[in-house]
Amino acid sequence: MPLQRRLPKRGFTNNFKTNFALIKIKDLDLFDADTEVGTQELLDKGLVKDLQTPVKLLGDGEMTKPLKLKVSKASKSAQAKLEAAGGVLALTEEKASGPAD
Repeated sequence: MPLQRRLPKRGFTNNFKTNFALIKIKDLDLFDADTEVGTQELLDKGLVKDLQTPVKLLGDGEMTKPLKLKVSKASKSAQAKLEAAGGVLALTEEKASGPAD
């Protein structure tokens, strides 16, 4: 019997998982105050690799400048830090990238 049939199958792979590009609050110091930041601006600064991947904002670090930010998702701590600095967060709707029915 071949080896792959003798070994047990383990784990589970979710085909519908959405992978996010993770951006930290401390990475946003590259931008000037009161700048409108979207996926294209993050791509220009080298913080994300492509425009198709949804972006999630994480609350690691401190926010020093108010920004107008458009991302797909944000953690509660990141949202609180952005609003405490005087910034505005807009969440965009991303379509799920899974197999079509």
